[in-house]
Amino acid sequence: MQGVLTGFAVIAVVIGVGYVLGLRGHLGPQGREVLTKLAFHVASPALLFTTLATADLSVVFSARLLVTALSTVAVAGAFVAVGVARRWGVGRTTIGALCSGYVNSGNLGIPIAVYVLGDASLVAPVLLFQLVLVTPVAVTILDLSRGGAGGTLWRRLLTPLRNPIALGSLAGVAVAASGLEVPDAVMDPVTLIGNMSVPAVLLAFGIGLCGSTMPLRGVERRPVLLAVALKAVGQPAVAWALASGVFGLRGPQLLDVVVTSALPAAQNLYTYASTYGVGERLARDAILVSTVVSVPVLVGVAAVLG
Repeated sequence: MQGVLTGFAVIAVVIGVGYVLGLRGHLGPQGREVLTKLAFHVASPALLFTTLATADLSVVFSARLLVTALSTVAVAGAFVAVGVARRWGVGRTTIGALCSGYVNSGNLGIPIAVYVLGDASLVAPVLLFQLVLVTPVAVTILDLSRGGAGGTLWRRLLTPLRNPIALGSLAGVAVAASGLEVPDAVMDPVTLIGNMSVPAVLLAFGIGLCGSTMPLRGVERRPVLLAVALKAVGQPAVAWALASGVFGLRGPQLLDVVVTSALPAAQNLYTYASTYGVGERLARDAILVSTVVSVPVLVGVAAVLG
C-alpha cells in the first residue's frame, strides 16, 4: 500500500506545481503548449531511446507480455467498437482507446513496482510493449487521421519514420537488438534531455487543469466514463482472467500482471492529444479520473493477491 500511495503522491505534487504555474501565469499563455511540444518532439523521444537501448528484449517472449498485450487489445478494442458505433471519429476514438488500455508504466508504474512488487524490472514487459508497438501504431493512426502523411501509399507507409516518438522507440530497439554500446559522450546528454520528459508532461497536465471545467461533464462524459471503466476495472479483470485461467500464473507472477494492468492511464496520452489537437478534454478527464479511481483498485488488488 505504501508504494501505491508514494507513486500517486509524487505525481500529484508535480501536477499541483503545474496547476500553480498556470494559475499565476508564470510561463505565459503559451506555457502548456511549449511544454507539450518539448515533451513530444525532444524529451520523450530521448527518454524512449535511452530506456529501450538498455532494455532486455528477451521479455518479449514472456507470458507477462502476452497477458499485457491481450488485455490491452481487449479493452482498446471494446472502446473502438463503441466509438465506431457512436461515430466519435478516428482521432477521438484512438485517444479514447489509448486511455482505456495504455497504463502509466513509467513515472507511476516504476515506483509501484519497486514498493509493491519489489522489483522495478517487473514493469518492463508492459513498458516495452507500449513503447515498441502501441505508441508507434497509435501516433501513426493519429498522423494519418489528420491527413498529414500525404496521399500516396508510400508516404503513408513511411509515416512512423517522420514521428519523433516512433523514431525514438525504433532507434532504441535497434540499439538493444544489435548489442551496440552507445558511448557515454552520446548517451549522457540524451539521458539528461530524456529526464525532462516526465516533469514536462506532468507540469503541462497541471497547467491544463487550470481554469478548466470539472471532469465528467459535457459531450465527453460518456467517452470518459467508458474509458475509465475499461481502464480501472476492465483491464485488470481481463488480465486476471487470462493470467490465472489461460497461462496458469499464480502468486507473485499473477500479482505482477494484475497490478500493472490496474495502473491508471498514462499522462503522456494528454501530450499526444494536445499535439494532434484531438480528444484533449477526453484525455485530460480520463487520465484524472482513472488516476483517482485506480488508488482503491490497486490497494484492493495488492491486499487480495499480495
